[in-house]
Amino acid sequence: MNKTSKGLSRRTVLSGAAAVGLAGVARAQAPAEIKVGLIVPLSGIYTRPGQVMKMGAEMGIEHINAQGGIKALGGAKLKLVVIDCGDTTEKAKNAAQRMVAQEPDLVAATGAYLSSFTLAVTEVTERAELPVLTLSYSDLLTDRGFKYIFQTAATASRQSELGLPTLMKLAENASGKKPKTVAMLMDNTATSVATAKALKERLFAQEGLQLVVEEVWTPPLSDATPLIQKVRSAKPDLLLFMPNAVSDAKLGLEKISEFGLGQGKIPTVSFSITIAEPDMLQSVSPETVQGIMTIVANWGSKGHEALIAELKAKYKEPWMTQNVISTYGDMWLMKEALEKAGKADRNAVAQAFRTMDAGPSKYYPGGQLKFDEKGRRVDAGVVIVQWQSGVPVTVYPPELAQAQPFWPKKS
Repeated sequence: MNKTSKGLSRRTVLSGAAAVGLAGVARAQAPAEIKVGLIVPLSGIYTRPGQVMKMGAEMGIEHINAQGGIKALGGAKLKLVVIDCGDTTEKAKNAAQRMVAQEPDLVAATGAYLSSFTLAVTEVTERAELPVLTLSYSDLLTDRGFKYIFQTAATASRQSELGLPTLMKLAENASGKKPKTVAMLMDNTATSVATAKALKERLFAQEGLQLVVEEVWTPPLSDATPLIQKVRSAKPDLLLFMPNAVSDAKLGLEKISEFGLGQGKIPTVSFSITIAEPDMLQSVSPETVQGIMTIVANWGSKGHEALIAELKAKYKEPWMTQNVISTYGDMWLMKEALEKAGKADRNAVAQAFRTMDAGPSKYYPGGQLKFDEKGRRVDAGVVIVQWQSGVPVTVYPPELAQAQPFWPKKS
């Protein structure tokens, strides 16, 4: 072989090696796994919601990875990082600080169940420029001018605006007249406060309702007797009962039953998923909760049958609450953002959320997979769930309904 041939051969080998090296770098830039966070209460009185949110996240990631992961990143798989935010706002803030310090590779997160916790958590994640999806309701969450929070649920005030008129029509259709008086029992968490504000400032007057009892407690509720005594004395046409801790809901329902106000004697409505948790049946009978309704941001509904069946088989959950289906949907939203971003970078993912327009929502009621300038999902709707024969089923909107609603007859 002459010198020229040798030189060419050497250059060919070197250029080939360089090409292989560049390909290796390209592959290295597409991570084998991408970390996403779930920051929820897994200790204290709000443990139960956190546990089922974890179920939803796990199911979502399992399905995404089984279907090829993030295709724009070479099939990279999602990896869930779970953080316990505890049961106080201070614990939630500390948990968020640990999360951003110890998990710098996170590209997005979801959480934190209670609006009070989410307000604290997102003060931290905003500074870290970590995009956070949340099903929390409080209007304040997306009224602070933050750029890294994205609210998949309708806000508390919007849920009131959508839900209360529907309930009033249902009552009028069933009984021939609208309720005139209402009692409101609520905890002082951010979601309940925001809901009550909308009701008292506009909606009660709009619907011709007179507020005859208003009682507020700080969770955990120690004794529901004084609250229910006031309701029994006032004899309202409608009771709005808004707990956000399972233990508080149990105490209230037990006392409502004990005072003989259950089973439609005073129609009871909530603005919280807590009243429809499976744990309720550990303390009260199906007859006691029969007919109770709640207005929520999401629920396992028509079209989710396969997911509901999988949840039952895998986790022994009797039905799919908002906490499961919303968190499951959040995993798919993160996938959509990563595909759009084309890289595992939190700022790129945040920008993908801001500019996303992914069509009609599949795992949240109503609206689009699109966020407005505040970070609120466009045209997000509500679901009305009603206890029927020991199971809380979707009764509104009609396209998601699993059963027809009925209005408990006041006796």
